[in-house]
Amino acid sequence: MNEEFTTLRLDRTGPVVEVVLCNPGKLNAMGPTFFHEIRRAFEAIGQNPDIRVAIVWAEGRMFTSGLDFAAAADLSSDGNHLLTSRVRENQRLHEVIVDFQSCFTQIQKCPKPVIAAVHGRCIGGGVDLVTACDIRLCAADASFAIHETKMAMVADLGTLQRITPIVGKGLAREMAFTGRGILADRALTFGLVNEVYPDKGSLLAGARTLAGEIAANSPLVVQGVKEVLNFSDEHSTTEGLDFVARWNVCYFRSNDLEEAFAAFREKRDPGFTGL
Repeated sequence: MNEEFTTLRLDRTGPVVEVVLCNPGKLNAMGPTFFHEIRRAFEAIGQNPDIRVAIVWAEGRMFTSGLDFAAAADLSSDGNHLLTSRVRENQRLHEVIVDFQSCFTQIQKCPKPVIAAVHGRCIGGGVDLVTACDIRLCAADASFAIHETKMAMVADLGTLQRITPIVGKGLAREMAFTGRGILADRALTFGLVNEVYPDKGSLLAGARTLAGEIAANSPLVVQGVKEVLNFSDEHSTTEGLDFVARWNVCYFRSNDLEEAFAAFREKRDPGFTGL
C-alpha cells in the first residue's frame, strides 16, 4: 500500500487495512481531494490480494462534519467566467455530483468487506459513506444526521438510495425530512449499526476483532458472499438464486474447500489462501 494521501491514511496489519480519516483540524470535512482519495484507496484495496477486510474510522472528536462547503463552493464553475453560462454551470454540477457518487460507490463495489467504526457526529456525507459500507459499528457518543436537508439540499451521494433497506422506510424518511441526528441507541434499534461500544477505544478494538474473524475465513468465499449479497440486493430472489448457483459452479471446487475438510478431519484451524 504505497499510495500517498493527504486527507486519509492506510494502516495495514496483516490481511486487515484501516482507512483512517486524518484531517481532524477540519473535522474530517469532505472536499474534492477527500472524495478522490477515498476512491483511490478502495480501488487499491480491492486490487490487493493480500487484503481481506477494511475498517474505516476517523481521528479527532468526530467521524466527519460532512461536505467541506468552502472547498466545494466553485465546483459548478469550469474556471472560465467569460464563456460560462447557467446551462454550462448546471452541466458541470451534474458532472461533479456523478463523480462524487462514484467515489462512495467504490466502497460498495470493493470486493473486500468494509466495516465502518463511527464515533462522535457523522453528518451529511458521512452517512453517504457509512451506508456504502457492509457493516457499521459505533461508540456510545455517535450520532447520524442527513444534514443536507437543513442546508436546503437534497442528499445526493447515496444516502437516500441506501438507507431505507438498512433502517426501514419510516426512520429513513424521518431522518431525511427533518435532518436531525439520531443517537447511537436508536441507530442500534433500527439496524443502522450492529453494535454500540462504550467509547472509541473499545469501538476500535471491537472492529478489529470482527475484522480478524472475517479475515480468518476463506477470502475467496467471503468475497463471493459479498458479490452474491450485492447482486441479490438489486435483483429478485429467483435471479439471486440463479446467480449464486452459477457462482458456485465456477468457484465451489477450491483449494480452500479441500483445506476446510482437511482441517476438520485433523481437528485444527484451517489456513485459507483464497485459491
